[in-house]
Amino acid sequence: MAGPLTLGEIVQRLGGRVAGNADTLVHQVASLERADARHISFFTGSRYRSKLAATRAGAVVLGAEAESESTLPRIVAENPYAYFARVSQLFNPLVLQAPGIHPSAVIAQSAKLGERVSIGAGCVVGEGVVLGEDSTLYPRVVVYPGSIIGARAIVHAGAVIGADGFGIAEDEGRWIKIPQIGAVRIGDDVEIGANTTIDRGALDDTLIEDGVKIDNQVQVGHNCSIGAHTAMAGCTGVAGSTRIGRHCAIGAAAQILGHLEIADHVQISSCTTISRSIHKPGTYTGLYPSSDNASWARYTAWVRHLDRLADRVRTLEKEKKK
Repeated sequence: MAGPLTLGEIVQRLGGRVAGNADTLVHQVASLERADARHISFFTGSRYRSKLAATRAGAVVLGAEAESESTLPRIVAENPYAYFARVSQLFNPLVLQAPGIHPSAVIAQSAKLGERVSIGAGCVVGEGVVLGEDSTLYPRVVVYPGSIIGARAIVHAGAVIGADGFGIAEDEGRWIKIPQIGAVRIGDDVEIGANTTIDRGALDDTLIEDGVKIDNQVQVGHNCSIGAHTAMAGCTGVAGSTRIGRHCAIGAAAQILGHLEIADHVQISSCTTISRSIHKPGTYTGLYPSSDNASWARYTAWVRHLDRLADRVRTLEKEKKK
């Protein structure tokens, strides 16, 4: 942990503006509820106003529109949450794993490892794998042959990169496996959560672009493409051959069906099922009770026409009042 810093020192490093005593000393970050005089916290909206009023924090980060909400020493920032994240990084820098390979790890002779790579206990790195510099594989990560992982990657315990995708063809009531001959290509600065699986492509490669952040227990199917700086929360499932744009945010337990196109700057709410391509930026939400498929299809068709029906009802009501 970094030593204590004054608000003035924090602003010198990160920007922003101090309101109040710039010599206020901060030792660590904390939530509004848990903070005491040693801590700095953050405030992002009116629903937390009561917590801000009751906090015992020594300082707080907030936006210009909320500067008058507190008399505490404070840092005024354009994006308080992102600023708080950077403050937390100051006090809690990433613990760098010592470069090297744990004795229990299995590394193919043909694998190419960048400088300052750390490979933890029980990892398996297959033939022809490329692992960029400053990357870390935590215990029990498995990287299948031919996969490429860029620089500064963090792959958490139990993740599996490059397993076969779910490619099968039916022939007279039996399933025939389709060889999965693509690979997985992962860009720089990507983080992959524990027990997440990213399947290799059937023909073309599965692609994860730079800066993507993937939470725990996420499934990415074969031939998928995930655009740069997209974030995916836990238990999300993405079926094969779907292309997700850049700067998207996908909520926990969202389900995205296969062979779809998702535009850049799309936000998908938690537990939402996406069954059609999305061509415009925006937030998409949907939760529908399950039913037998025929009924579900009929109900869905009705729902799509509800706005038109509502317009007709309003028109009839106006005519009735005349």
